[in-house]
Amino acid sequence: MRLSVLDQSIAVQGRPHGQAIQDTLALAQHCEGLGYHRFWVSEHHNHPTIVGTAPEILIAAIASRTERIRVGSAGVMLPHYSAFKVAEQFRVLDAIAPGRIDLGLGRAPGSDGRTAFALHPLANQRPEQFPADVRDLDAWVHGEALVENHPFATLKAYPQGRTAPEVWMLGSSLYGAQLAAVLGLPYCFAWFITDGFGCDEALAQYRKSYRPSARWPEPHVALCLWALAADTEEDAQHHFTSRARWKLFRDRGVYGPLESPEAAAAHSYTDKDADILEGLRRDSFVGTGKSVATRIRATAEESGAAEVAIVTWAHDEDVRRRSYELLAQEFGLVAG
Repeated sequence: MRLSVLDQSIAVQGRPHGQAIQDTLALAQHCEGLGYHRFWVSEHHNHPTIVGTAPEILIAAIASRTERIRVGSAGVMLPHYSAFKVAEQFRVLDAIAPGRIDLGLGRAPGSDGRTAFALHPLANQRPEQFPADVRDLDAWVHGEALVENHPFATLKAYPQGRTAPEVWMLGSSLYGAQLAAVLGLPYCFAWFITDGFGCDEALAQYRKSYRPSARWPEPHVALCLWALAADTEEDAQHHFTSRARWKLFRDRGVYGPLESPEAAAAHSYTDKDADILEGLRRDSFVGTGKSVATRIRATAEESGAAEVAIVTWAHDEDVRRRSYELLAQEFGLVAG
């Protein structure tokens, strides 16, 4: 099983947003050295916590600072953009790092409704075109012909080259799984968004409906999980306090930078809040490297996933880096 990374450039209380971007760049180099297979970055807009707004720019910066690890988006929220322009961007990225670029695509806005309209004035109409846009984008990045009588059939996405980005479909519902199956694309289920809810149904539908493609004759499944490992269970639970409090208030529509575990623990909580936080501690992939790796393996085996991408938040960047080190050790990754 391949192990990869998703980073979201998280705003941390007391630090400038620019530091989150610098931390992403440093983490990519760190994880390449540990032997991780891919390093993906996300796309969110007008979000007080997740400040990675331009994955295509981050990918270029990461690709220029690394040599082996695959680098990509998880994902580009295609309804905001022209499929042709995205194809051109990722053809340029492939020229920067030939054969190392992943183009993960999503339909969700990664933002609120007002922000979606700010990004694209036809935001309400664009999702309907998503299947056709993905089909066209896949053809453009691979230098292939578009469907017959397509109005843009003569267009080519430059620069051309011997390699091409690897196109993925990302999602947390049946829609993305079904579209990935119809188009013959690999599919990554965002477990960290739903806490696994809907995963079995989505993967079953994906496999049942899969139409083989030239590049992917068989269905290919990955999961993206939130996890935090530390040298002791006590340390892991301590540092998880930051994420647990954030998630508690996220579910109430309250967003903000990630607090320190000490600040998060110092807040007053109702009995109901305490029960929710205890449930988060019980159900999350948090603990020693060995215990977290065991849960990840079991989840991957149960779902039949060939790959797992790990997303980790921590107020202390050293804690986050150590988490990826411990998991790399447990999975026997080979340092690059």
